[in-house]
Amino acid sequence: MMDDITLAVLAREEVARYLEGSHGVRGDIARERVIAYLDELRTTQRYELYRALEYPLFPILRKIERVGEHVEHPRDAALRHRIVYASNHKSHTDYLIEPLVLDDGGVRPPIIAAGINLFGGPLGLIHKHVTGAMPIRRNTKDPAYLITLKAYVAELLRKHDLFFYPEGGRSYSGELKSSKTGLFSAALQAGIRGMVIVPTAISYDLVLEDHILSRQRVKRRQRPFARELAEMVRYAVGYRSRAFVTFGRPITLDGFDHQSRRSVLDLSHLVRSAIGRLYKVLPTALVAAAMRPSIDRTELTSRVAALIDTLAASNANLGVTGADEAVEAATELLEGRGIVVLEGGRLRVRERNVLRYYARNIEHLLSPTGSTH
Repeated sequence: MMDDITLAVLAREEVARYLEGSHGVRGDIARERVIAYLDELRTTQRYELYRALEYPLFPILRKIERVGEHVEHPRDAALRHRIVYASNHKSHTDYLIEPLVLDDGGVRPPIIAAGINLFGGPLGLIHKHVTGAMPIRRNTKDPAYLITLKAYVAELLRKHDLFFYPEGGRSYSGELKSSKTGLFSAALQAGIRGMVIVPTAISYDLVLEDHILSRQRVKRRQRPFARELAEMVRYAVGYRSRAFVTFGRPITLDGFDHQSRRSVLDLSHLVRSAIGRLYKVLPTALVAAAMRPSIDRTELTSRVAALIDTLAASNANLGVTGADEAVEAATELLEGRGIVVLEGGRLRVRERNVLRYYARNIEHLLSPTGSTH
């Protein structure tokens, strides 16, 4: 006996065409592929258990102070619209922090599109059966999967809001990456009148995986999540950070066409630009961008002050207004993390790749082309 969403997906025009042989496979084989992918994608959100997750996850969550900004935008939009949230992606902790910030603000958390690598073991069961996370195969080119994914998302959006990360995976370099368009297209394909995208930006004083990510800069292969988790636990010793989650004004999807690649690209560029402007500029990024291999406090403060002036002139979302304050806060955090060291009155770089990772956090705000593609 098939459930309603399976029947609805199979009845969609694009799926029906696939089942009839549009991509060279038809009949039972095509149908079995679609249903197998649907079984993989299917997720359940048990909202009554959502808050209880804070207790098993407390060892991580207690290390991160959540700060929500402009939660009124999704709160007001939720009264009248179906919402798709689109966020930059910094850390595996994003999946925990951003929905909880919405819940803190009285907004029911959406279904989250997350990489399939996160769905092994006990955490995978929590994602599938409590938080309502949907596993995504990010790099597959199988037409059966891509058609099924878009159809499933389109049907899911009839009953739920959706949260996804247009960059795909986390930013290994620290910069705001270009957007992938698949889920933008799927959202448009749903054809829900009045649906909006709420651009969302998450920013940390310190990213839990900073040393791990910066070693690679570019993701070369998918490592087992259990191995990544073990490394994260190692770097969690002494870790403390704030996480700022900033919500932008809703962007209407009216006028965008899922059948036009140019229209989908225009939407993805518009949303990426909005996310970039919302990104909270924190002391660690400012000091990292201003640092030299060795620098005294006076020169560093002067360079940070110049950066603050530049960013203020472009209406960046500054998390600090004074250079002295920024240098004081960042030095403590970066030195405690082993990224810089204070020697003989001069600040010296110990972990160059990690420092560059934080400098790239605000590259899109300083580069003339960084906010347009």
